Amino acid sequence: MRLRDRVLAVSGGGSGIGRQLVLGLLARGAHVTASDIRSEGLAETKDLANAGDRLHTVVADVTDREAMHALPELVVDAHGVVDGYISNAGIIQPFVKLHELDYERIESVISVNLWGTIHMAKAFLPYLLQRPEAHVTHVASMGAFLPVPGQTVYGAAKAAVKLLTEGMYAELLDTNVGVTLVMPGAVATNITEHSDVEAPIDPDSPEAAAYPAMDPSDAAAMILDGIERNRFHVLVGRDARTMNLLNRLAPRRSTHMIYKQMKDLLGP
Repeated sequence: MRLRDRVLAVSGGGSGIGRQLVLGLLARGAHVTASDIRSEGLAETKDLANAGDRLHTVVADVTDREAMHALPELVVDAHGVVDGYISNAGIIQPFVKLHELDYERIESVISVNLWGTIHMAKAFLPYLLQRPEAHVTHVASMGAFLPVPGQTVYGAAKAAVKLLTEGMYAELLDTNVGVTLVMPGAVATNITEHSDVEAPIDPDSPEAAAYPAMDPSDAAAMILDGIERNRFHVLVGRDARTMNLLNRLAPRRSTHMIYKQMKDLLGP
């Protein structure tokens, strides 16, 4: 779906990849409603965009079903129609093993990553099915197909998003709605801060060089290119593409490889 003159909603638009998706959409001529739980982040995005009424912002929590079901009508009120959405909002878990993770954190990670995506899909699809052409985009993670020690619940939630999206793709094959699943590798965002999680390594430390991360603007450009080309899967970053191939060919080997990279970040 070509993005010029289209209207899209983006969750998590107040920072990181979400902010760059908003800015990238506007640069390609789209109209955008950006939502986020953080009003200050949305205000920063709006200042950076300087896009006038082509950018509309809404403070909303993706875990709030009523708020998500009200969102499409807010988009229509602001822009006249809605042609698609990007479910991008997400949080990670603390870098601990499953048995050390409390239920409150488990429920929060699943609620934001999985239920947030479901809420957006349920809310927007009735509107999108009425459009001559529309598009759904869900941002999962490399962790959706590769087990990452210390992010087991996060990975499980993103794996559920992966299969949810693939199921929607199959269900919508004979409709006007395209579906894209995004699986980023390491991207340099502030997701740890917004997830209230202590970063496992100092980003300014020498150790951080062993975990190179893509710039979020580059990640957003790849995602938007994928939407415009109606791609089914978009693997963002060399690490995601490499590990996807290795995991398909040798899943045990890829699991051991990622464990060796992550084990020093975990306790005994």
